[in-house]
Amino acid sequence: MLIKITFKEHPMKLKSLLATIVFSAAALCARANATPGTGEENKKNDIAGGVVHADTKKPLLNVSVTAYSANKKEKVVITDANGNYSFCELKSGTYKLVFEKTGYKKVTKEKVTIRSDEGCLLNIEMDEEEGFHIMPGQLFSDFE
Repeated sequence: MLIKITFKEHPMKLKSLLATIVFSAAALCARANATPGTGEENKKNDIAGGVVHADTKKPLLNVSVTAYSANKKEKVVITDANGNYSFCELKSGTYKLVFEKTGYKKVTKEKVTIRSDEGCLLNIEMDEEEGFHIMPGQLFSDFE
């Protein structure tokens, strides 16, 4: 049975799907290429994912991603050109992740749990900040 999938109406969905596949394949290749017996085969990203624009679904470069544990800043990473980020060597526990970029609304994810035996994939969409609007009106109406 052959199933045909077209993305003519939503080309951004195709790009998001392809980015996810590439990111997953890169992670699998890194694990497969680890040298057995060196401990590298057990290394993993504790938290990883991608950050995209909420409307266009385009990857966002230079998003600051901060991991907090019990309100203490643990580590900061920056997204790459594909919007990807990853944290390594975080201790098991519960974290708060804060995603920030100038011109975009800050996104906070509470209670992100890391376990020693598995990684966490967390993809984020960010909305642009609303611009500053000046409303027409009388500036000096109280002064006569």
